[in-house]
Amino acid sequence: MKLPLNEIVDLVGGTLLGDGTVVVTGAAGIGEAGPGDITFLANPKYGSQIATTKASAVIVTADVDTGGRPAVVHKNPSLAWAKVLELLDRERTRRPTGIHPTAVIAPSAKVGRNVTLGAFTVVEEGAVIGDNTILYAHVYVGFDTTIGSDCLIYPRVTLRERVTVGNRCIFQPGVVIGGDGFGFALTGGRQYKIPQVGTVVIEDDVEVQANTTIDRGAVGVTWIRKGTKIDNLVQLVYGVEVGENSLIAALTGVAGSTKIGKNVTLAAQVGVVGHIEIGDNVVAAGRSGISHNLKPNQIVWGSPAQPIHEEMKMLAALRRLPKLLDEFKEMRKKIR
Repeated sequence: MKLPLNEIVDLVGGTLLGDGTVVVTGAAGIGEAGPGDITFLANPKYGSQIATTKASAVIVTADVDTGGRPAVVHKNPSLAWAKVLELLDRERTRRPTGIHPTAVIAPSAKVGRNVTLGAFTVVEEGAVIGDNTILYAHVYVGFDTTIGSDCLIYPRVTLRERVTVGNRCIFQPGVVIGGDGFGFALTGGRQYKIPQVGTVVIEDDVEVQANTTIDRGAVGVTWIRKGTKIDNLVQLVYGVEVGENSLIAALTGVAGSTKIGKNVTLAAQVGVVGHIEIGDNVVAAGRSGISHNLKPNQIVWGSPAQPIHEEMKMLAALRRLPKLLDEFKEMRKKIR
């Protein structure tokens, strides 16, 4: 990348402050940035770092004193920073193109325009792949599975049969979509497998990160609504429904038939039981155990999860227990 700052402002939005002819050749964190780099400051309380950074330009909010350093003033510096990194990504990231000779494409599969199929990809009968989608090496696309346009699917992703994926989705390495749900019936002293003939639907603009699994059920649909982002090592099992623009962090597990609303955040290592509903805009702090329905617009923590201020009060009281126990023993001695 080699762009003058005024062109970056045109691309990411905001207002130019200072010399717009400064040439930006890279991007880095505020502590690591050097000459030629652009950096950002999202929280004004760390504004003192502006004076010590070696960056040539910064992205800040209007209430940050840049000390005369060229800047992009933006109401959302994190968003502007993301757009700068998108520019870098286009400059620095090489992606495969074309259809590799080792790719295996079934005769009845439909492959759109400008599709990339990496080495040893497999596209089964009846599958459909939309325009401009990139499948890296060793991706498997099952029978009658549909993938939309402009998707980016990294190596060793498995999309089993009859899965539907929308447009502009990103699947990081090792993702498995449409694996069997965990369904068995104890019969005659042994576990009898219940066929998992349901499916998975993933809407537009969903990102699923490395080694996450989203299962199909015996019947029905496991449904991930548009704009949702799912971190590494998450398990969503049969019949789960996740609302639009939700965030699910690493090592979270959601049991069967649970419905999660819009704009929900499940932090790392949250566990959710099956057959409950989580309302819109709920935030569950890390390691929460959600065992009952949650109404919309609340922050919860703990196991079982409860409103976060109640959990914090309980933890504060718990830390006082040793002292209270000593006082109680002393009082008991005096009473005796």
